[in-house]
Amino acid sequence: SSNALLPVAGGAYAMEAEPVTAFVTASGLAIAGRLTTTRLSLEAGTLTCLVGPNGGGKTSLLHALAGIGHPSGTINIDGMDARSLGPGQRPRFYAYLPATREVAWPLTAADVVALGLVDEDGPGRTDEVLGELGLSDMATRRLDRMSTGERSRVLIARALAARPKLLLLDEPVANLDPLWQLRLMDKLRAIAREGNRALLVAMHDLELSRRYADRLIIMQGGAIAADGDGLGDTEAIVVGDD
Repeated sequence: SSNALLPVAGGAYAMEAEPVTAFVTASGLAIAGRLTTTRLSLEAGTLTCLVGPNGGGKTSLLHALAGIGHPSGTINIDGMDARSLGPGQRPRFYAYLPATREVAWPLTAADVVALGLVDEDGPGRTDEVLGELGLSDMATRRLDRMSTGERSRVLIARALAARPKLLLLDEPVANLDPLWQLRLMDKLRAIAREGNRALLVAMHDLELSRRYADRLIIMQGGAIAADGDGLGDTEAIVVGDD
């Protein structure tokens, strides 16, 4: 809809702002026994961190958005119904990084990253994303012969490869040394800003989340317990046990 002029004091007129349409909208998301019915919207250009106790529902929410575990509900990404996307379209719209790094594929780092690409990506994209994560010297090394931290960065590179509009990352800084934790969070924040994309990241590190997130969502008991950009003292929920 077009902007409208509204009368204000003194006979002047002011422009009415257009309503903001969320970049990602999800409604009715649920996974039986894991995630209660949830509604969520994410703005483009933002990094949102999911925090909360173990078993609180962080991974379940990521699974529901990624279509894992037979979730109910709908998700719309930049005007497209994510559930209707074909395999060739999906990498451009969303990518999911699981929490596990125990992958024993006998593939090189370059081959693993290439699995995340789509046909239109140029041949240099693999080298580009490996370089962004400090992996250029490991391009020909096999994934099953890497340390857990190195393997983590390769799997993150695969998720980033096709420049998806929505990135769903489960504990991306796990198994990384402190320097690479900061480097990666800097990179993710830059991706959100520069690429006009939405990132939803499950985290255990509350201080790192507060430092980098535009918005914090606290999960507890399979539901969103709190949601905002300045959530004050959250330790009682985050470190509590289910």
